[in-house]
Amino acid sequence: MKIKVNADKIKAWREERCWSQEHLADIAGISLRTIQRIEKGQLASRESVMSLAAAFDVDVSVLTLDIDGEIEKTVTREEARKMLEFKMSFWIHMASYVLVMGILLMINLAGTPDHIWVLWPAIGWGIGVLAHGATVFMVGAISRTEKQMRDLD
Repeated sequence: MKIKVNADKIKAWREERCWSQEHLADIAGISLRTIQRIEKGQLASRESVMSLAAAFDVDVSVLTLDIDGEIEKTVTREEARKMLEFKMSFWIHMASYVLVMGILLMINLAGTPDHIWVLWPAIGWGIGVLAHGATVFMVGAISRTEKQMRDLD
């Protein structure tokens, strides 16, 4: 079974220790060509990964997991989930507004059709719905801008 290892991490650890690829190959008990392939990002056998982990004195999972990448993915997913919840709260707010204003309009027309009092709650609550919508739009625009700036790095 072939395993995807974090080639950048292996190369960085090797260089931090001032080891050549040949030296790492000797310590790990694997061929120089295998070290070269792994550092180029190619898949490695289970035995090669275990040998490298022993050479660096770390757990095998440290070589196979990209912790920084996983953290970034988790943060991105969490930000997307929060933004989706925020957008959903606006649509729930909007639906509540439409439903309640419709009911109030029917009550108004049934009780006192000559005096349209439903405009006052419609205006007041409508300002709140507009502010909520504007906030969702602005937060979304800021999030997109931040994502674009992160992508440039």
